Amino acid sequence: MTTLFDPLSFTRGPAMKNRFMLAPLTNMQSHADGTLSDDEFHWLVKRAEGGFGLTMTCAAHVQADGQGFPGQLGVFDDKHLPGLTRLARALNDQGTHSVVQLHHAGMRTPRELIGGRAPLCPSADAETGARALTLDEVKQVATDFIAAAKRCETAGFHGVELHGAHGYLLCQFISADINKREDEYGGSFENRTRLLWEIIAGVRAECGKDFSLGVRLSPERFGMDIGEIRRLASELMTSGDIDYLDMSLWDTFKEPEDPSFKGRPLVEWFTGLPRGNCRLGAAGKLTTGESCRRAMEAGLDYVVIGRGAILHHDFPKKVAADANFQPIALPVPEAHLVAEGLGPVFVNYMKTWKGFVAEAATA
Repeated sequence: MTTLFDPLSFTRGPAMKNRFMLAPLTNMQSHADGTLSDDEFHWLVKRAEGGFGLTMTCAAHVQADGQGFPGQLGVFDDKHLPGLTRLARALNDQGTHSVVQLHHAGMRTPRELIGGRAPLCPSADAETGARALTLDEVKQVATDFIAAAKRCETAGFHGVELHGAHGYLLCQFISADINKREDEYGGSFENRTRLLWEIIAGVRAECGKDFSLGVRLSPERFGMDIGEIRRLASELMTSGDIDYLDMSLWDTFKEPEDPSFKGRPLVEWFTGLPRGNCRLGAAGKLTTGESCRRAMEAGLDYVVIGRGAILHHDFPKKVAADANFQPIALPVPEAHLVAEGLGPVFVNYMKTWKGFVAEAATA
């Protein structure tokens, strides 16, 4: 049985020294222009020091108008290179596989972050006020994802992950509910996934043969059809074009919402797919040593740690020391998060998560 502490090789890029991947976590700590802040640098490097086999940034936007949240890391301009280079070097020095997650928020872009302009979407969306991308603009999105990947390679990162989950732009294209285009990027499954495949092909063509490439998908919510996502996952894993697939499941072991997929844990609908040389991992309530072990026993190649990594920068080391490790109980004192390397902005963001941070005692 593969253990959580066996190395994991990829077709491209360095091996993970263990099976723990840091989830791409929104933390709102970078500067308004997308340049890296000291707080975001510190947060990420501390996780690499804590033993994560792969350390991934938050979602980093590839276009200025694709910003998803305040204080988001940017990868859309060469002005971001000094900070990215500093971060890549520090992560690599810790022996972690360093990755930037590439992202465009699409219709989920808050207007106030982009000068009041309408957010962008495959099709016009009345609820968000998003406007449909023109065909030329769709092509530009692909170009900008690819350029961002090349920028990350120049900075020294080992690879990038394409954010195709959580209702952001690539996910919006995949969704038959959201994508109502009538050109080659809408309609059939092949057309709705075309943009993702074009970006993958472009990254492969423009970046080096040892530059790793992953994709994040979510099979539920945001207009996703689990049957279609299983098909896409299978095609991605067997294509030879990506090195790992990162499934965001919200709850790894729950049954799917779709009645036709009941009867098995959500994770098993993906671990049973052919995967070629691609590695498969998942995120979703993997917060204890036992749950991580159970996920590996379900057939994953690695586990993706989010909440557990916020609570404990050295989560992998904690599990190595105690196979049944359980994180600190919620709500946690603010001082605990500060000690774990979260800056003031990140701590304030975590206070918006119900029941996560203990309220300060009042005199």
